Amino acid sequence: MNICVVGTGYVGLVTGAVFADLGNDVVCVDNDAVKISDLEGGRMPIYEPGLEEMVARNVADGRLAFTTDLPAAVRRAVIVFITVGTPPKSDGQTDLAAVEDVARGIAQAMERYTVVVNKSTVPVGTGEFVREVIERHQATPVAFDVVSNPEFLREGSAIEDTLRPDRIVIGAPTQQVAMTLLELYAPLERPMIITDVPSAEMIKYASNAFLSTKISFINAIANICELAGADVTQVMKGMGLDPRIGSAFLAAGLGYGGSCFPKDTDSLVHTASTLGYDFALLRSVVDVNRDRAGHFVDLLVKALGPLDGRVIAVLGLAFKPN
Repeated sequence: MNICVVGTGYVGLVTGAVFADLGNDVVCVDNDAVKISDLEGGRMPIYEPGLEEMVARNVADGRLAFTTDLPAAVRRAVIVFITVGTPPKSDGQTDLAAVEDVARGIAQAMERYTVVVNKSTVPVGTGEFVREVIERHQATPVAFDVVSNPEFLREGSAIEDTLRPDRIVIGAPTQQVAMTLLELYAPLERPMIITDVPSAEMIKYASNAFLSTKISFINAIANICELAGADVTQVMKGMGLDPRIGSAFLAAGLGYGGSCFPKDTDSLVHTASTLGYDFALLRSVVDVNRDRAGHFVDLLVKALGPLDGRVIAVLGLAFKPN
């Protein structure tokens, strides 16, 4: 199957390399000419175990290529994946400028029926937004469909997560359109759930918001344990042995961080507000998380006294070991 992946960041590059490794013909597109030149020379913009070897293997076999030419890549593709960045704005809203730019470029290049897939993390309603952008910028009307196929990759295990995901979520307007994605993912033999587009968009945000909630909850419990003289480590262990709760994401500490949880929780709070719902629960989750670093500093001051002039060593700066 001919595939175009727009965006060669973490999601796009891993997605393109894995689909090529499964036997598809993939062209990865980026508007950063330097990044494309590096990729053509075998230099990866990110480190992910096994990625460099997978890219090299598929480039050598002619199944994977890199370009800045979006129109040419779109015209040869049956499926176009949008995997560009969706950073947060100052008010928590998701910035869809890059998604809009890509949708406009797809519209202007499209010559035949194409399935356009949102794989970037985007708020509910973005599928309809992309559809409107494409319809508005087509020179002549060409049939197309927009699908939501959110990613659930973890840095450090992105290839494994792509090859053996817990679930594959496909949000499509019709069963026939969904079958195109089912055919693409069939070699993985993993659980698939087919939904409408808005539901698929919500699944990603709801998943990350729930995990963030679990982290803030145990951090709030840690605050109570400190005041009551209880050991939060033992509390976590006792809670985690309950199969209804589980131990994953149940570790008190400085709070959640990284590239996904903070922006996704803020975005969902903003989306809820836009739709007329005050997501007070998730706002509290964000508040608890925001207070963790300051609380940690307060504990240092309590244990060591004033920190003015003190030399503080930080052992370990990496987000993850690999």
